[in-house]
Amino acid sequence: MAQRKMIVFPTKNEVSEAMAAYTAKLSAKFIKEKGLFTVVLSGGDLIDWLCKLVQPPYIDSIEWSKWHVFWVDERVCAWEDPDSNYKLAMDGFLSKVPIPDKNIYAIDKHSAADGNAEHCAALYEDCLKNLVKEKIIPISKKTGYPEFDLQLLGMGPDGHMASLFPNHPQINEKQKWVTHITDSPKPPPKRITFTLPVINSALYNLMAICDKPQAKSVAEIMKHNNFSLPSAHLSAQVENVWYLDQAAASEL
Repeated sequence: MAQRKMIVFPTKNEVSEAMAAYTAKLSAKFIKEKGLFTVVLSGGDLIDWLCKLVQPPYIDSIEWSKWHVFWVDERVCAWEDPDSNYKLAMDGFLSKVPIPDKNIYAIDKHSAADGNAEHCAALYEDCLKNLVKEKIIPISKKTGYPEFDLQLLGMGPDGHMASLFPNHPQINEKQKWVTHITDSPKPPPKRITFTLPVINSALYNLMAICDKPQAKSVAEIMKHNNFSLPSAHLSAQVENVWYLDQAAASEL
C-alpha cells in the first residue's frame, strides 16, 4: 500500500491546475498502456476544481472517448435533484467533454428516484461486476477487489470521505463492493458508497482538500494518524497523494 504524500499549494486555483495536470498525465499513461482510463468522481467542491480539464490544453489533448466514469458515492435521489452527484458532475464537467454516454456509470435512475438505498447499492455493485466480466475493470491481484485507475476524492470537515462517516459502521464493510447508508449525518440521509477495500484498491488516489473548515481534520490525520476519521484510512496501490490549499493546511 502506498504511503500518504502531501503537497500544499498557495491557493485553490493552483490545486485545481495540479489536479488537471495529474489527471491528464494518468489518462495518457493508461490509454497508452491498455486503451482505456477508469476514473472515479466524488461530489462536493471537487467538480468545480475539475474546471481546468475543460479548458486548453486539456480539453483538446485528452482522449475523452476512452474514459469510463464512476462515482465513489452517490445520494439516493432523482438524477435531476440538486443533491445528485451525477447532476453536479454532468452540469459542471461531463456535459462539456465528449465522453460517450455508455461510458458514464451513474446510480440506477429508477431505484434512486424511488429512494431505495439498499437496492441502489446492489445494482451499482452488479454494474461493476459486469464491467469486470467485460474487462473494463480488472480485479486487483493484491486485494481481490476491483481496481480503478484514478479516484478523485474530497474530505468533509468531520473527516469523512465518500459516504464513509465517523462513528458509522460502513467503514468496516469488507464483503460488499458498494454499501448503503440511510442515516448520513450530512443530508441527504440516504446514500450509496464504495467500501473502504474498493477505495484502497485504486491504483492512484488523489485527495483534494481546500478551505479552512477541513484544517482541523487534516491536522488530526497528518500529525496524529487519527483513525477515528475515515479519511485517515485512505491508501492506494501505487500513489496516495493529498493536494491541499494553504487554508486546509493551516493547522499543520
